[in-house]
Amino acid sequence: MSRDTALRILKRLRDSGYEAYFAGGCVRDLVLGIPPKDYDIAASARPEEVLKLFPRALTVGAHFGVVMIVEEGHSYEVATFRSDGIYADGRHPQEVIYTSDPRLDVRRRDFTMNGLLYDPLGERVIDFVGGQQDIRNKLLRTIGNPQTRFLEDKLRLMRAVRFAARFAFRIDPETHSWILKLSPHLTEVSRERIRDELIRILTEGYAARGVQLLEECQLLPQILPEVSHLKGVAQPFEFHPEGDVWRHTLLMLEHMDQTRNEGSAKRIAVELTLPQEEATPPESYPSTTLAMAVLLHDIGKPSTFEIKDRIRFNGHAEVGARMAASLCARLRLTNQECARIVELVKDHLMFKDLPGMRPST
Repeated sequence: MSRDTALRILKRLRDSGYEAYFAGGCVRDLVLGIPPKDYDIAASARPEEVLKLFPRALTVGAHFGVVMIVEEGHSYEVATFRSDGIYADGRHPQEVIYTSDPRLDVRRRDFTMNGLLYDPLGERVIDFVGGQQDIRNKLLRTIGNPQTRFLEDKLRLMRAVRFAARFAFRIDPETHSWILKLSPHLTEVSRERIRDELIRILTEGYAARGVQLLEECQLLPQILPEVSHLKGVAQPFEFHPEGDVWRHTLLMLEHMDQTRNEGSAKRIAVELTLPQEEATPPESYPSTTLAMAVLLHDIGKPSTFEIKDRIRFNGHAEVGARMAASLCARLRLTNQECARIVELVKDHLMFKDLPGMRPST
């Protein structure tokens, strides 16, 4: 996605008499010194006015004040300044009120770090919510009342964790308190949206921190109680000096994150002779199936725990595979993804013997 193209769209809006700024995540990333993956624009122009300037734009989301402008194969979102009415369904406002005041538009957004505007022509950040100070303090905080922000869209409970994990931010105490209070409401969010947010947490390079935060914020038991149950399940020290099954799983996720962040995924994929569809370039690592399999590979251990000559988990891979199948169906992953995850969980013990195998094997 091109900054120059986004700037050209913004200039056209400005030249036509409208107020327009870069908004949201791209401004946050610019302040953090991270190259933005996309550029969104907030403007005083209403959807029909944007469409007059860009007749080939897509009207998807126009009833919420959003128009998508497609240039050179990339989509650029232009959203009209607005304030939102009541969120009766916990996701969408019943009423959208267009406004010429960017302050009102910012106040409807989720977190202060995402509530910044940027004027690329004047090269200045516009901050109505203290977002820059929170970024400097590495603090994640809702805009306005946390209860209101989270009840507007309960998926924001998970988004708070995702952003805090991605940027290694602390969660503001009041924001954190309301996440704990409202955690049971996460089950009211559609399984598809929960799945998509979970996959982002697992595949963007901070899975271990994200999963640990989900547990600390009491969100993990709402969506993946099977993973929560790994806590406190002891393992034989001679094989697992790192600790219980929970700590072992976090350690596996840490290794996955490290591999991704070192950009060595393609090399490892080739060395392990994974199928071609798994041998993706580093920026696509880990795949959804690999990340889910790492998270779930030992979920069969709590129910197979027994002490004989030592702690044993006989049949835990097969039990875990059945549990993984049920969990994947619950999250509405595709049949192909489910089959791949179940296969990896069922056969994960084979990988411990990999270093001693002949290359042909």
